[in-house]
Amino acid sequence: MYGTSAILISWEACIDKAILKDICLVKALILEALSEQIQDCANGYNSLLVIYKKTVSENDLKLVEAFCASRKRNTKITHGNIWEVPVCYHDSFGIDLQTLATVKKMEVETLVQLHSSVTYTVFCKGFLPGFMYLGGLDKRLFIDRKAVPLLKVPQNSVAIGGKQTGVYPTESPGGWHIIGRTPAILFDVSKKIASKISMGDTMKFKPITLTDYIKMDRVNDKTKLITQIG
Repeated sequence: MYGTSAILISWEACIDKAILKDICLVKALILEALSEQIQDCANGYNSLLVIYKKTVSENDLKLVEAFCASRKRNTKITHGNIWEVPVCYHDSFGIDLQTLATVKKMEVETLVQLHSSVTYTVFCKGFLPGFMYLGGLDKRLFIDRKAVPLLKVPQNSVAIGGKQTGVYPTESPGGWHIIGRTPAILFDVSKKIASKISMGDTMKFKPITLTDYIKMDRVNDKTKLITQIG
């Protein structure tokens, strides 16, 4: 148990797609069977926190243990959706792009190609509402977070931190290295569903020119700039 109203389920402490699939399956089983009792299910890379609307009992714990034990026999979760997100890697947006390329001893064009050629997995959300931690970054782009974070990272900035990449859904402080910006809105609280993209989905970044960005930035509903391609 985790306090009086939650149960914490833990997996091996590593970033792994098989663990993510396992977490997604357990989460789906719990929400399907106990939707009226559950306030929220929050996941990390290797954990799932099941938050109840009531005080957790021993019977609740046994039910969760039963879901965990039965998950291997269940095939409900196969794969998530695949999304394409446009990104402008112009140096007016990618304020750390040139510095990062210099540190990595590569041309900016090579860095952009490495970053945009990968299909990333959405492992979890956190830090900010709608901030997605994306796994699958090319090892050649791994870099420690900044020693001194920026006080204001612009909304929709695409950045690299550690072994991950992600998009800042709102303006906020941040210590990741900013390499571009998307004109798309990935998280919009005015929508019934604030984000189209879910844990377990995959994402590709499509490089666009500054001219393309300016055109796309004029679109009224920028959530439509995110394209489902699979």
